[in-house]
Amino acid sequence: MTGLIMADNKDTQYQGTNAHSSSDNASNNNTSNTQGAENTNTTNAFGYTPFANFPFGNNAFGFGSNPFNNFGTNAFDLPQNPLDFLSKTNPFAHMASSIPPYNPAVGEFYSEFFGNMTKLSQQIAQQSMRANQAPQYTNTSIMMDLMDGWRKMGQMVTNHPGTMVEDQLQLFKDQMHLWQNTLQQFAGKKIDPVASPEKGDKRFNDEEWEDNPIFNFLKQYYLLTTQAMMDAIDGVEGIDEKTRQRLAFFTRQWINAVAPTNFLMTNPEVLRLTIESRGQNLVQGMKQLAEDMGNSADTLNIRMTDQSAFRVGDNIATSKGKVVFENHMMQLIQYDPSTEKVKQRPLLMVPPWINKFYIMDLRENNSFVHWAVNEGHTVYVISWANPTPEYKNVGMSTYMKDGVLAAMDQIEAITGEKTINITGYCIGGMLTALTLGYLAATKQESRIASATLWATIIDFSDPGDIGVFIDDKIVAAIDKQNADKGVFDGRMMGVSFSLLRENSLYWNYYVQNYLKGERPVPFDLLYWNSDCTNVTAALHHFLLREFYINNLLRKPGGVEIDGVKIDLSKVKIPVFMVATLQDHIAKWKSCYPGTQVFGGEKVFVLGESGHIAGIMNPPGSKYGYYTNDNYTADADQWYKDATYVKDTWWTRWHDWIKPFEGNEINARVVGQNSQGKEIPTYGDAPGSYVTVKATEALTGHNFAEAYRSQLPPV
Repeated sequence: MTGLIMADNKDTQYQGTNAHSSSDNASNNNTSNTQGAENTNTTNAFGYTPFANFPFGNNAFGFGSNPFNNFGTNAFDLPQNPLDFLSKTNPFAHMASSIPPYNPAVGEFYSEFFGNMTKLSQQIAQQSMRANQAPQYTNTSIMMDLMDGWRKMGQMVTNHPGTMVEDQLQLFKDQMHLWQNTLQQFAGKKIDPVASPEKGDKRFNDEEWEDNPIFNFLKQYYLLTTQAMMDAIDGVEGIDEKTRQRLAFFTRQWINAVAPTNFLMTNPEVLRLTIESRGQNLVQGMKQLAEDMGNSADTLNIRMTDQSAFRVGDNIATSKGKVVFENHMMQLIQYDPSTEKVKQRPLLMVPPWINKFYIMDLRENNSFVHWAVNEGHTVYVISWANPTPEYKNVGMSTYMKDGVLAAMDQIEAITGEKTINITGYCIGGMLTALTLGYLAATKQESRIASATLWATIIDFSDPGDIGVFIDDKIVAAIDKQNADKGVFDGRMMGVSFSLLRENSLYWNYYVQNYLKGERPVPFDLLYWNSDCTNVTAALHHFLLREFYINNLLRKPGGVEIDGVKIDLSKVKIPVFMVATLQDHIAKWKSCYPGTQVFGGEKVFVLGESGHIAGIMNPPGSKYGYYTNDNYTADADQWYKDATYVKDTWWTRWHDWIKPFEGNEINARVVGQNSQGKEIPTYGDAPGSYVTVKATEALTGHNFAEAYRSQLPPV
């Protein structure tokens, strides 16, 4: 879901962001990696700690909680222990030349250095203790599920040991091959690697990982061992796929958390920088870590961009317009026309409620709002209120009736048009789909001429990695946790979805910010990504239970809103659906079933790239799309037969929507109705609701305060 995360992997890499991983303990060294692994405390959006207890301890691969604790010494009786030999060498000798000569100020410097580090460590420890004081219902539920999964896997390995033995023998051979190569590299020979990082893995880009025998050995040993762990999970027989998926996901999280790139003494680039700066990178990193922990919820929320570089309404979300309506749920923004003539039927855009709407208006050259206005559309956008704990009982029905339907009523009152076009993005698309079903069931379908759904899941049978977080027990734990707070903290949601692409969207920023001590660079997309909104307890429950667990959205009559059963097959208006090939939040194969569900004219296109870059893809961008008018039930077959178009899908949509736009009329004046009379407005775009931060809303601050009486009782 968009807003459930937010920048996709390609978006971040495209901006040239470093892709190194990192750990939660910036001061760990090579002899304390076990401690670093055990202390890694990355709680996800649902409140559990995936790295706290790793079940591979004393396992077939011969290492405990950290594979680098005694690697090579327990698994097999090697002819010669690599670490015994390597400990007699100094892999950092070539770095020593960068250390300045001693002078009397050195003692004073180091006294100040360690004093600063001690103070910062105490501050971080206090913040960590405060963060862990709240009950962790979901953490307990997840860990119980994982323990049950490891038990099942252990039983299957015991019953079918053959494959595991073969894997261990192959790992042993590879380790011996690696050791032989390492000895030859010490002798000055150039040897082909036994294991190499996957394409796109930038953690090991530094030349030392290849040129230095110590680091080369460490890198390859890590890659060999961790791949064997993943292969073991993939190859074990007799466990259900849900359990296998969950074990694989959390094992991958742990593997990437304990990567040697994440620790001071096993990252050559960080070591060099520490020597050259006399440790000032660590002091600055600890300061930033303390600041980020102070701004985090139960999870360390790593800042990914320079927050001070952006101001909503100033250098992002700059399209001109006014707020023409507001209530306790949303502000409705109408944008100024840029053409003399406009389309008769207005265009209403429904963003997700987890992030702010301005992903549609981030900057002028990729703003869909700006482009659509220039194409002659009268554009209206919903800006959702950031829920406070008082919104606890606000559910999907309220978001539909006091959000989408209220916006439609107001657009009709302003323009006089009884029929509009509507576009929904991600979860906003799910709400839009429900609204279409509601209008069809209540004989009001004529209010919408066409609907467009961006990255909108219709079938939740395979939601991707997010599915590992969701089952009956976990949702019950989430409900209990949300009941205590009234809302789900939006900051936690952002971190959770970053961990779906943990190396490029989490650990790399940890290394950059806390080990290197670098300040994040300004990046508008990542600013939006971190500008989260909270989710009400009732809405969160509905989404997880009705959609993710029960998969009721596509089932006729499966979802009921205020006594009205929703059946998407009754929706006869034209629907344009766009998904993206590399979307890890709303998988395209989960969006494609809309072609089988909606009852009217359907168009489905598959854009390149991911959840953000593939959707916000204006003319002139590098990403194309796939199209195929034969909507078979088999998504893979549809893709196999599809035709690639080297153009943005915006162009295809522009041509598709023309029959539903109505006639051309004189441009509308924002602040006036169709009779030319002045109407109330509530300030300039982007409005006031969008400026409320998740932390402010948690303490009760919300610009919708004047409308609190409209909330259901808590």
